[in-house]
This record gives sequence, C-alpha cells and structure tokens, in this order.
Amino acid sequence: MKRLFIKTYGCQMNVYDSARMTDLLAPLGYASADRAEDADIVVLNTCHIREKAAEKVYSELGRLKAIKHERQNAGGEMTIAVAGCVAQAEGQEIIERQPAVDIVIGPQSYHRLPEMIARIARDKGHALETDFPAVDKFDSLPDEAAPRGPTAFVTVQEGCDKFCTFCVVPYTRGPEYSRPVAQIEAEVRRLAALGTREITLLGQNVNAYRGRCSEGSTFSLAQLIERLASVPGIERLRYTTSHPRDMSDDLITAHGRIEKLMPYLHLPVQSGSDRVLEAMNRQHRADDYRRLVEKIRNARNDIALSSDFIVGFPGETEQDFEATLALVREVGYAQAFSFKYSARPGTPAAAHAKQIPDAVKSERLAALQEVLGAQQDAFNRSCEGQTMEVLFEKPGRRKDQAIGRSPYLQPVHVERSLTRIGEIHDVLIEAALPNSLKGRLAREGAGTH
Repeated sequence: MKRLFIKTYGCQMNVYDSARMTDLLAPLGYASADRAEDADIVVLNTCHIREKAAEKVYSELGRLKAIKHERQNAGGEMTIAVAGCVAQAEGQEIIERQPAVDIVIGPQSYHRLPEMIARIARDKGHALETDFPAVDKFDSLPDEAAPRGPTAFVTVQEGCDKFCTFCVVPYTRGPEYSRPVAQIEAEVRRLAALGTREITLLGQNVNAYRGRCSEGSTFSLAQLIERLASVPGIERLRYTTSHPRDMSDDLITAHGRIEKLMPYLHLPVQSGSDRVLEAMNRQHRADDYRRLVEKIRNARNDIALSSDFIVGFPGETEQDFEATLALVREVGYAQAFSFKYSARPGTPAAAHAKQIPDAVKSERLAALQEVLGAQQDAFNRSCEGQTMEVLFEKPGRRKDQAIGRSPYLQPVHVERSLTRIGEIHDVLIEAALPNSLKGRLAREGAGTH
C-alpha cells in the first residue's frame, strides 16, 4: 500500500481541503503516513496569510528534498506536491526555486491531484495547476472516505470580493463562490451517518453565502443553517469567518431562533479607528460594528464574541490605536486573535509609504493582548459554577479523562469520566484554567444526547 503525508498550514479551510485530498487519493491506494519520511507522496497544503509563510514552506521543502534524494539513492521514489495559497500565489516560481517539487496545485484545483500524479508518473516532469475552476472542484470531490469524528468542517463558500488592502485571499482563492444547498446537505448527511455531531460551516466570508437550492431560489446562510439543523444526528452548528458587512438581519435573528446554532460568533473588526478601517477598505465604520454587536446581543443575550485585530497597519497613529483599545473595552470579547501587520507582496497596503516600525507594532500588540487576555480570563471565570452542555471529542492525556468543547468553543476536560467520545453531557464547570475549563459530569450517566 502506498503512503500519503499531508502537512497543513493555516486556516480551518485548509484543514478541510487536506481531508478532501486524503479522500481523493484513497481510491488510488494511498493510506495515511504519520511522517514525511514514510510517505510515497508528501503534500504541503500552504497558507499565505501569516508572516513569512512562503519562507517556512521553502525551508520545509529543503528538508523534503534531502529525504527525497535519500529515497532515490535507495532505489525508491517520493512525490512532493505544494498545494494551497502559496502554490496559487507563487506558481512556477516554486518549481524554479526548488526543483525537487513535482506538483504545484492551487486551492481551487486540488480535485485534479490524482490526474497530476498520474501525469508526472508517466511523463517524469513537473505539473502546475493554478486555475480557478471552483464549480468543477466541488462537483468532482468524492464522498468522505472515513469518519471525521464528532466534529467536522464543511466548506460552503470560498473566495472573497471585498479586497481588503492587507489581504491576499482574493488573489489566491478567487472571487466569492457558494456551493449549492443540496450538495452541502448531502455532505452533512453523510458526515452525520459517520458519527459527526457538530458541523462548522466554512468560508472566507461565510456569511456572504448565497447558494442555489433545488427549487431554483437562492438560500442565505441563515436559511442554510435552518435546513442543516433538521439533519438527524447533527446537534450543533457553527460558522466562520464572517464579515461585518454581510451580517444580515435574518442571520442575526437565527442566533436567537435556532437552538442548534451555538452562541459563539467570530466577527472580525480589525481596527477601532475609522481612518484605519477606510485605509484597509473594510467598508464599515467602528460605530457600524458597535450597532451590529448590539443587534446580535439583543437577538441572543448569552452570545460570546470573538474577533481579529491588526495593529501597526501603515499610517496607524497612537490615536488610531487608542480607538481600537476603546472599542475592545466597550464590546468585550470572550476570545480574540491579534497580530502585527505584515506586508503581503502584491497587496495595496504593502506599498504604503507610512510603514510602522516593528518595535512600535510590538509595543501596541502587547498592550492590546493584555486587554484581550484579561477579557478572556474574565469570561472563562464567569463560567465557573455554570452547568454547560459539552460535546466530548477525544480522550485526555490521563486515564479516564475526556476532553470536549463548551457551546462557547472552550476546551473542557472531565476527570474519571464514564463518557464516550461523541456524546453530549451536562458538565458543571468547577474551575477556569489558563487554556481550558475543568468540570465534572453534573449527573453521571445523565444529560446525554
């Protein structure tokens, strides 16, 4: 049996794509390997969002080149493929910089991976595919080859039409595209039959979802969630990542109306300064975001919010940064992701004349993370003494320990548990730890569904 190793970088959508690549290659006789050294084909599924993303890929390719040469010297073969957003952005340059790479394939073309493997085996050359055939990709993907576990990601929307000036996604993932409702529902039903209890719907701008349904109309994300909530076996639904501009009234209402939609929303704002938001081309103002948060909390008062923040965007002043801190203190977040601005080649912000010194960015990031960290700690402590439904996902490190997730996506571990993976139990939260919650079953053997 041949062996496949996929190293996944970056976002949850890449995690989903890697799983589907595994499904694609299973009929060709490829089983998963635990490390690159044992694999016949190695795929690096790359991300172009984080700082120095491409450099990390080239460093890993250097290591794989040495492994490939050792394999060849021993009379064997290894195929190296680069997939994902770095592949889309750099294309032929990857092969020129690292000739050990056999295949370069963009995120909208990975359904062609079996064909490309066959091509290089036949022709002994390189294969490059970085088109944007989004419809073809989803139409060509096989059914899931193996259970995903109690939780699973399902891509429903890809691409972005917003063109934020700091972001490469419109160039690496292409324009916004929504999968048809029936196609998504069929995938979710298959996952449910394999034991999945919680589905997270993925998209670069997932709340921009506008998918065709069999009746000929178009579904919004709220309508899609309502349809999927009726799938037997699915107990929880989430979605990420959202854009404030696309947070529609029916989606806000859905949070208060659909019980299976979890009370946790990731809604990136990036900055609290109108001047910076305009420079970012975010197409909303800080007060627009505040009003949106108010509407969401009026629809469901127990909802927890998460967000993304960029500090040190070109031209950001101390006054701009203070506006971000003010917004954070006013809104209050259960969790957040914050980063120093780093230039992405080809994006408008990279050419901005007023780049911020790294020392200033580091200072601002530390100040922001201090506030966000205190808010997260306060939210976790507020959970102490509460009874929460926890979906258990995996065994813990210690015997008889189980680990799951709260409705707010917090890791929860329970000791001396009689739970089974995939069950939902009522858990009394006893303590908030630095990165998780500790609890016990509210009633052993009860509260299960």
